[in-house]
Amino acid sequence: MAIELKNLTKRADDYSQWYNELVVKADLAEQSAVRGCMVIKPYGYAIWEKMQRQLDDMFKATGVQNAYFPLLIPKSFLSREAEHVEGFAKECAVVTHHRLMNDPGGKGVVVDPTARLEEELIIRPTSETIIWNTYRNWISSYRDLPLLCNQWCNVMRWEMRTRMFLRTAEFLWQEGHTAHATRDEAQAKAIEMLNVYGDFAEKYMALPVVKGIKTANERFAGALETYTIEAMMQDGKALQSGTSHFLGQNFAKAFDVKFINKENQLEYVWATSWGVSTRLMGALIMTHSDDNGLVLPPHLAPIQVVIVPIYKNAEQLTEIDAVVEPIVAKLRDLGVSVKYDNADNKRPGFKFADYELKGVPVRLVLGPRDIQNGTVEVMRRDTLEKHSAQLQGIEEYVKNLLEDIQQGIYDKALKLRESMTFKVDTWEQFQEQIEKGGFLLAHWDGTTETEEKIKELTKATIRCIPMDGDDEPGKCILTGKPSARRVIFARNY
Repeated sequence: MAIELKNLTKRADDYSQWYNELVVKADLAEQSAVRGCMVIKPYGYAIWEKMQRQLDDMFKATGVQNAYFPLLIPKSFLSREAEHVEGFAKECAVVTHHRLMNDPGGKGVVVDPTARLEEELIIRPTSETIIWNTYRNWISSYRDLPLLCNQWCNVMRWEMRTRMFLRTAEFLWQEGHTAHATRDEAQAKAIEMLNVYGDFAEKYMALPVVKGIKTANERFAGALETYTIEAMMQDGKALQSGTSHFLGQNFAKAFDVKFINKENQLEYVWATSWGVSTRLMGALIMTHSDDNGLVLPPHLAPIQVVIVPIYKNAEQLTEIDAVVEPIVAKLRDLGVSVKYDNADNKRPGFKFADYELKGVPVRLVLGPRDIQNGTVEVMRRDTLEKHSAQLQGIEEYVKNLLEDIQQGIYDKALKLRESMTFKVDTWEQFQEQIEKGGFLLAHWDGTTETEEKIKELTKATIRCIPMDGDDEPGKCILTGKPSARRVIFARNY
């Protein structure tokens, strides 16, 4: 492992290769036998579980409940909302038969041609259609509203170019789907859930994000408005890290979901949907990690503290064990996840390299001399700084250090984003700066044609119209036409 670590490609040499290698070497995931799909390994899944657990609590605090809906969607359902089907048609995997049979020629199994389905089934690319068909049976009166459901599941979108966590054919996610009596209530819910995502990104992932509104061109298929959180990776590219959609009454009309309001009139319900996926794992890796491996924010690290003993014989190990056991117990009482690695099948140097590669935030190293001196060596993964600390009260010291690290890596990411955010006012400035990366605050005339032309010429897209941006008027960088405010352009993952 220590030798492998030295072979990790440097970010400055090939950022993309560094990322791909790190996902594998840090034991997060690997390619599977199914093209475009990955195996999430236990260490990677442990990080996802911590994300899931925290988000789930935050959703439930807003009144959302979990449910589960089918993986397979009748093809006819996708035809009901025209914009929606157009948005996903090219990414759908289709089930056409329900049975296999032995090949008459003796070459394994083949699809039984007599077992063709009457109606093909789509493996869900997203669940609006199947859920709104179900909601029709659950909603009849204003008393049934709001209906606030979320599901944790997998989805499939037939991606041609895949990269683990960032873009895979199958991925894990959550998708919330809510129904409301009024437009205002639905819009407020969509924004509330965007704020939940923003809080989670910043407080738990240590990921600074910009909240904004997608342009009509970048909007979710079938939505009236899409809200987004956009993050900047270390290479200056943007990553869409979560979206929340105000769907209006489009899906209610497509699936005939009506309710009797307080005035005893029949009307269509108002809807939202919102989701984040295992793409957040990619954001976590690319925002914080370095040339030595992962750097994990303590709030999401599966192991927050590792303790490694240094000893020459069994007697010394027994002495260290006696000192470490109460420390481990106290740390766990404080809510800190800790691993005491006293296994004798790996040398300390190997363990150091392994835990560094895996991004464990704090490492404590303890030998007989440390015990005599009443000290312990502490290393923080974010800065790789080592120092000596008192054994007495080490538990509270470590608890506070973890919070310092959490804040420190957020501050570092924010500082990078601020240093790579630029106001540009001319087409020449724009073209020059986009090659260097970063977020470009520029004026745009509001038309899809101009947006598409800029993308064609520079590969930059409008990431969002910032919700807290300034309303300074100006002229479009490409056409010179009037613009009410700046938007964020960037190249993206």
